[in-house]
Amino acid sequence: MLSLLAFACAILTSLSSPGPEGKIIAAKLEARYRGARTLAAAFLERYSENGQIVRSEAGMAYFRRPGKMRWEYQAPEKNLFLVDGKTAWFYVPGDHTVTRAPAKQSTDWRTPLALLAGEMKLSRVCARVEPATAEKPATPGNTVLFCPLRGEGSGVQREGSSALDTQAGRQDESVYLEIVPATGDLARVLVREKGGVEIEFKFTAWLFDPPAPDSFFRFDVPPGVAIVNGESSAESRP
Repeated sequence: MLSLLAFACAILTSLSSPGPEGKIIAAKLEARYRGARTLAAAFLERYSENGQIVRSEAGMAYFRRPGKMRWEYQAPEKNLFLVDGKTAWFYVPGDHTVTRAPAKQSTDWRTPLALLAGEMKLSRVCARVEPATAEKPATPGNTVLFCPLRGEGSGVQREGSSALDTQAGRQDESVYLEIVPATGDLARVLVREKGGVEIEFKFTAWLFDPPAPDSFFRFDVPPGVAIVNGESSAESRP
């Protein structure tokens, strides 16, 4: 498992018969975010098990090219998840600890969303993109795309298939992207995993090139804070 998202010529050649609607929406999503060096949005993150919400958190997320992110959790507790381009940091002020891991090795589901701070090519994350006709959008009128992750080989899971239909890799994970057709805004990322686990990120109030210094995407360990080496997985939190 990865433990967040991160995603138009290159994508169009990499998609496997996604249909014209999927191509158009995917290209609009890429074009929407490709021009900005810095992005910001309010987010709501929900972690569910068997249809029951276990954890719900909210805050602001920032993305900066190349490959930097800052997730400021404001409710119910203040936490910080930051990727400085090389290292992923998860800081819990209340515990006086910070977990660090190489960004490329982080299993956190927020890490793939660094594509918003990169070339903004869905083909870097998705093996293909196709309309998720069986998945209802959280907001009526939005379009949902199915994104089987790269690295799964020929056993990637298709929309609506069961884990028994797939082989090696992340066969028990399904990733969906909800997009506002009129603007190309990314409204939601939904991840379904084995055992009835779901991780959902909802985004609102996107800002393009908001003022943010480079130091905003650098983590300086506060005095008295212990550094723990390992994976900074959102799902590992209680």
